[in-house]
This record gives sequence, C-alpha cells and structure tokens, in this order.
Amino acid sequence: MRVVIAEDSVLLREGLSRLLAEAGHDVVAAAGQAEDFLREVGRHQPDVVVVDVRMPPTFTDEGLRAALVVRGRWPDVGVLVLSQYVEERYATELLSERAYGVGYLLKDRVADLSEFLGALDRVAAGGSALDPEVVARLLARSRHPLAALTAREREVLALMAEGRTNAAIAAALVVGEGAVEKHINSIFAKLGLAPADRDHRRVLAVLRYLGAG
Repeated sequence: MRVVIAEDSVLLREGLSRLLAEAGHDVVAAAGQAEDFLREVGRHQPDVVVVDVRMPPTFTDEGLRAALVVRGRWPDVGVLVLSQYVEERYATELLSERAYGVGYLLKDRVADLSEFLGALDRVAAGGSALDPEVVARLLARSRHPLAALTAREREVLALMAEGRTNAAIAAALVVGEGAVEKHINSIFAKLGLAPADRDHRRVLAVLRYLGAG
C-alpha cells in the first residue's frame, strides 16, 4: 500500500514512516507542511494518506483543510486524519460529503499498532475508521435521529461507525453474526434506508448516526 504522510513533528513523522515501512507499506512521501503534502499527493497518487489536523503556520486546521482538498480532488485516495484531541466540528466536516474511505483517530491510537494498521487498511479499502471517543462525543450531541432505535441497536450502530465488520461487532457484543445482521436490518428500516438506495446503506446509517447527513 502506498502512503503519503502529513505531520509537522519530525519525530512523529519519522516514527510513522518507520512503523508503516516495517508493516510492509510503501511511504512514498512525508511532508511537514500542508502545501508540500498536497503536492506530494498529486505527484504520487497514493492509496491512502495520514494527516495531522493541526499543521503550520497557524497550527489550527491546516491539516484538516488539506485532507478535505484530497477528498475533493482525489476521491479514490483514502484519508486517515490524526488529532491530539476530539474535534467534533472537524470530524463532522470530514464526514459531511461521504463517510467512506475516511478515518478520524486520536493520536494515542497509533501506540496500538494493530488498531492503527487495521484502521489504515479499512480506510484504504474504502471503509471507515472512527475513534470510539469521537463516536461517543458525536452521539452525545445527536441522539434525536436515533430515538426509534433500541439501546442494543445504538450499540451496533456505534460499532458500525467505528468501521467494524459484522463479525467484529458480534465478537464485541458476544452475540452471533445472525443477531448482528438482524439488528442492522432493523436499523436500516427504522432510519428509512431502503434496499434500493443507490448509496451504501451502511454508510448512510453512519451518516445519520453522526448527524452529518
């Protein structure tokens, strides 16, 4: 998998590059400035990018803005954003167009190598990967679209939003995959997501859950 990194901290940038290389990925470029990052993405057309939210010169949202440019200009490139803290507005903005091929993780998750690499793989493959803390924060302020869902269905939808498969959801909840499928179908029905919908119903359900769609 070909990766471009945007991270202003030299230490973290080098650490991520080494970590990904050791996992068998090809880090084709690593930049410390948003403009340099976008040039490298245009030059290499990677499978996925890893972007820090806050980058020079103001250290506010330059990285997020660059991630949004990638989402719009190169829609086939997966985007995994890293943040020091939960930024609800940034997460919602990142997901507002579409909730696939995108991830939002807290930087602490990088320390869990398997979790971080799994999230990167899901994003590169067109899935989603949302930090559980981000999901919990967004859920707290957007419960109204979910009033019809049972507590268990909300649990299932939260795990869907993290990018987990039916098998992973079943393992997390200690139930069978058949039960998970039943809950998901009920969620689709309650949110009015018919099988004929052109967009992927799983993605649409996550958007409803996050209040971004």
